[in-house]
Amino acid sequence: MDIINSLEWRYAAKKFDTEKKIPIDKIEVLKKAFSLTPSSYGLQPIKLVIIDEEEVLEQLMESCYNQKQIKTASHLFVFCIDDAIDEEFILNYFKRVKDIRNTPDEILKPFKNFLLKDFEKSSKNKIDAWAKNQVYLAMGNLLTVCALEKIDSCPMEGFHPGKLAEVLDLDQLHLKPTLLLPIGYRAEDDMFSQFKKVRKPLDDTTLHYKK
Repeated sequence: MDIINSLEWRYAAKKFDTEKKIPIDKIEVLKKAFSLTPSSYGLQPIKLVIIDEEEVLEQLMESCYNQKQIKTASHLFVFCIDDAIDEEFILNYFKRVKDIRNTPDEILKPFKNFLLKDFEKSSKNKIDAWAKNQVYLAMGNLLTVCALEKIDSCPMEGFHPGKLAEVLDLDQLHLKPTLLLPIGYRAEDDMFSQFKKVRKPLDDTTLHYKK
């Protein structure tokens, strides 16, 4: 029930307390949670860019439609997809598997060949859509971890990816920004923190299948 209580406590913060910063140890927890998020094939085609400099957050306001969560946040997490998912990217994954698990090549080879062929015949749009799905997995995971750590957050799709990428020079890193997560501690005058959650009844959203 502690998890449910934390999820009940969580809401999409509209304003953060600018006087409160998230401690480094908590940021490390979130970074580790991001890394531990499951991903398709285990390839992790995503990267997390973390920003806490006030000057940079201010510069990002225009590309984020001047949403005040951006400049009042303690930190801004920018979820990105890798724009260079190619043969080298896949081979590097199998190198990590071999280095960490010491898995024999004859065991890795069938799966490696399958992935290389599958991605080779896939369009760039299909690969980007696949990678973007992994971002949503990571976002959901971090929203839950934030709630457990009593860190406020506000998931965002509403921003201009091209402008934000230009400010942060993400093209140089072959990254495409996909989702934003400003985090911090809720401001006392954020009235949304007092609102009751509006959700469908459980019977409308879940069912136990029986033949």
